[in-house]
Amino acid sequence: MEGIKSLYDHRFSFEERKTKEKVWAVLCRSYFQQYVDPKHDTVLDLACGFGEFTRHIEARRRIALDINPAAEDIFTRWCDKEHQKIEFKVGQASKMHFLTDQEVDVCFTSNFFEHLPNKYVMDEVLSEVWRVLKPGGRFIALQPNLHAVGNKYWDYYDHHLPLTPNSCKEGFIKSGFTVQTLIPKFLPYTTKGALPKHPLWIRLYLSFPPLWRLLGGQFLIVGQKPA
Repeated sequence: MEGIKSLYDHRFSFEERKTKEKVWAVLCRSYFQQYVDPKHDTVLDLACGFGEFTRHIEARRRIALDINPAAEDIFTRWCDKEHQKIEFKVGQASKMHFLTDQEVDVCFTSNFFEHLPNKYVMDEVLSEVWRVLKPGGRFIALQPNLHAVGNKYWDYYDHHLPLTPNSCKEGFIKSGFTVQTLIPKFLPYTTKGALPKHPLWIRLYLSFPPLWRLLGGQFLIVGQKPA
């Protein structure tokens, strides 16, 4: 676990985390909120990192899970400062024993599957998400697209599992999900690029899909558990 902390301390400076905060505030408000009922839904954020999604999405109940214990301290300090109530758990996405069957309305994850060691473990994660989702619940995943980014996919030491939009779709279908949405090129690959990060630019980007096809390096997939 200490290795994970060291890796992410190296990868994301304080300034880069602040940039991600601004980006995710707009992404949640202008795009992802459409999938979440703020008054009724329970949301689970898998591999939540420092909680950029969890803290900016509105939901009746918010649960965040990460394998990195160091994230809990940062997460808690942010939540205390913003007077937010979020349940943070340390653990593996394939063994969510703290959740009962059909307890979650929406599960979300961003840039997570590529860190898994193989597709057997990904199957376990998908099976566990299926278990905790209510009938009709959605699993939303944002992932690097191997086709779009090429060898840059391997520039990160902890990237193990190569995925394309179609291979991920097959994994979802294999686990019983109905794939509602698959956008092969959605967001740029990383926030470290030269693209503008101003909220107005991000809102413009989200409102103009032709830009996605030009600049997108991550795919978006939304799977639904049949009701």
